[in-house]
Amino acid sequence: MYVPNHFREDDPETLLAEMRRQAAATLVSQGPDGLIASHVPVELVAEPAPWGRIRCHLARANPHAGVLAAGAEVLVIFQGLQGYISPSYYPSKVTSGGKAVPTWNYVAIHAYGTPEAFEGEAALRPHLAALTDSHEAWRAEPWAIGDAPDDFIAMMCKAIIGFDISLSRVEGKWKMSQNRPPADREGTIQGLRAEGRADLAALVDAAAAKRQR
Repeated sequence: MYVPNHFREDDPETLLAEMRRQAAATLVSQGPDGLIASHVPVELVAEPAPWGRIRCHLARANPHAGVLAAGAEVLVIFQGLQGYISPSYYPSKVTSGGKAVPTWNYVAIHAYGTPEAFEGEAALRPHLAALTDSHEAWRAEPWAIGDAPDDFIAMMCKAIIGFDISLSRVEGKWKMSQNRPPADREGTIQGLRAEGRADLAALVDAAAAKRQR
């Protein structure tokens, strides 16, 4: 991923927190017939430092499962908050005689690693429980994997293959107008808020503030 220095994010805690927040990713591998991609929810495991591991699963019928089982490197893409940025936000558009163009702000993380397959109910059930529990925690009456009949869960486990991806490197890109002058960054924040995009405005503000520290 092309990451100019002013957009680079390499703090492990920040990157892992964002990966957990997104909670789903795109797996990209080189298969025998070319590139292949799958979209999956993920479980983040903190160890080993600094990047830990990503655990996920695919349908056994998915051709990508066979590619991952072969152990070739996989790229895991996390796509975060993003949005169009109008040059109309920039005060410099006036002072520069209109020399401004639109752009797209976004957060993206590329994680690389080698997958190892795990199969069977005994191995898969803790992974599925961890995924479910993380997304059910906010509910007043959370659903748990134990709420389903054991034989049904066992049957479902036969239809999937789990993958444990040990991460070798992680790249983070927070493209949030850090390359613009302060007045344009402030104009971007105010413009986004005025259009009801307060979450993206807050991210632009945070990214610019972090760069200045």
